[in-house]
Amino acid sequence: MDFLRPGTWAEALAAKAERPEAVPVQGGTDVMVELNFGLRRPPALLDLTRVTELAGWEEAPDGRLRVGAGVPYTRLIAELGDRLPGLAQAARTVGSPQIRNRGTVGGNLGAASPAGDGHPPLLAAGAAVEAESAARGVRMIPVEEFYLGVKRSALEPDELIRAFWARPAAGPQYFAKVGTRNAMVIAVCSFAIALDPAARRAGTGVGSAAPTPRRALAAEEFLAAELDWDAAAAGREAPLGDAVAARFGELAAQAASPIDDVRGTAAYRRHALAVLARRTLTWAWNDLQAASRGRRTG
Repeated sequence: MDFLRPGTWAEALAAKAERPEAVPVQGGTDVMVELNFGLRRPPALLDLTRVTELAGWEEAPDGRLRVGAGVPYTRLIAELGDRLPGLAQAARTVGSPQIRNRGTVGGNLGAASPAGDGHPPLLAAGAAVEAESAARGVRMIPVEEFYLGVKRSALEPDELIRAFWARPAAGPQYFAKVGTRNAMVIAVCSFAIALDPAARRAGTGVGSAAPTPRRALAAEEFLAAELDWDAAAAGREAPLGDAVAARFGELAAQAASPIDDVRGTAAYRRHALAVLARRTLTWAWNDLQAASRGRRTG
């Protein structure tokens, strides 16, 4: 196995163009596990840890955040937790502090595992992936089009992930997952929600309950029509209602196509998704109303 260690982004793109079979490594929290257990033996590893162009984030002129593929979970939580709260919540559930110090959302995207904790909040927020190759330059991939199958993404063989793009939260965001224990666990299933009262939009993300992470589109459409956005914006009481929460949970569960495996059954995953969807919606809607009342009385 060859070990390639470029020092700049240009060198990384050139190496990937010359050796498209090389597997990129940033934090190594997924790749090294597969190597250690003999699940993968690529002909080359492409170490990106020296590429400083991947280690920063910035706010673009249009207000969106561009977060480099090498920004670890720890920094995302500390530096962007207020602007990307759903993703920060997911980041806090990843592994141990040591793993969060090394692991990155870029690596999570590159692995494209259905159980990746970063995927549901990216889907709920309507994020995009910035990919680049030496031959064709940069292209933007909407995150909902990025996942093609189990651990398969829309990246071309000579492309690398440079960053992801997301708008700062326009309203409450939440992420929740179920695991076989409380920490350092792969999700049995996970769910994310993002409310945007100005756009009257509810974004969703379902994880570890289908061959790919996915949105619950019918659930989003249902909420957009059923929530009393005007009352929430005016600071008036607008109870969510048990029927609305229950139907949202049902639609979220229907968006999944889970399997039975060692972590849980398909039936349990559907049930748990419905519960997670109801809970995160309730938390987000209560936060939205509280924020609106605070603005009126402040």
